[in-house]
Amino acid sequence: MSIVHPGAKSPSRRWPVERYATVARELIAEGHRVVITGSEAERDLALRVAERAGLGESAVPRTGLGELAALVAHARVVISGDTGIAHLASAYRTPSVVLFGPMSPERWGPPGRPQHRAIWHGTRSEPGDNPGPGVHPALLAIEPGEVLAAAREVTGAAATL
Repeated sequence: MSIVHPGAKSPSRRWPVERYATVARELIAEGHRVVITGSEAERDLALRVAERAGLGESAVPRTGLGELAALVAHARVVISGDTGIAHLASAYRTPSVVLFGPMSPERWGPPGRPQHRAIWHGTRSEPGDNPGPGVHPALLAIEPGEVLAAAREVTGAAATL
């Protein structure tokens, strides 16, 4: 099972719904069983991703922190923005692809292990989230194909560990 987690506290760290849906559709086409996760406050966002990916509501499980941690611990790959679930994936050594916007992965990114990839197209780390409602330009520079290539790399790397 692979996890796509579109949520983040700040809108500046939320990659667009359609891009997450594209990644989820491609993962499904490659044989992954995909679940879309999010907090209760992010449920509508997760449901929009699932719908656009051609998944039903059953692909968006309601979980507490313990259930989410268990999903992460057993996932094939976790794809998310710079948010808490990425840290869980690092802690469990679950393959992950983490998308960065305003903050450089040098500060908060996954450890330098072959099963983790941080993607960032920024030029400088900002002190925090953008106060506005828009997605950070560095995050918008990330394309679904790049995320999918990284997911293939980290799952392949994990298989050889």
